[in-house]
Amino acid sequence: MNHAAWRTATPADLTAIVGLIRELAVFEHLEHLMQATPQAMEPHLFGPRPAAEAIVAEADGGAIVAFALFFTNFSTFLAKPGLYLEDLYVQPAWRGRGLGKGALQWLGALALERGCGRFEWSVLDWNRQAIDFYQRMGATVMPDWRICRLTGDALEAYRRPA
Repeated sequence: MNHAAWRTATPADLTAIVGLIRELAVFEHLEHLMQATPQAMEPHLFGPRPAAEAIVAEADGGAIVAFALFFTNFSTFLAKPGLYLEDLYVQPAWRGRGLGKGALQWLGALALERGCGRFEWSVLDWNRQAIDFYQRMGATVMPDWRICRLTGDALEAYRRPA
């Protein structure tokens, strides 16, 4: 098994995708936040109104060794949709073989096909290897921007009154 190729994910890939999400959570020291299951992911990737899409890298022999999950966002300044890469994960044994580059090229081409004005993603500030890789691919790390997030109780505080 020396070769893997990217393809659009199908519902049959959900168990493998969730397994890779678990590996990513461990890598990022965030396994305590892991709630993804194939059943929880299915309607959001393959239901009537998918919130996200995924591609997978399938190795010779059929093993799924990498995934990328992405969705459409929107730029008010550009007045165009954008493509946002939520997660990209390649199993350690498959790193250095061009799969990360291949995923970015696949998604960059998809963004252009869809008329997107941007292709964006976030990277953890401690993941120097990923930052260096993204910069070699031509990405700009935005030093002046920070992610803001509401989850759990903080998000619940914004519930509209009945």
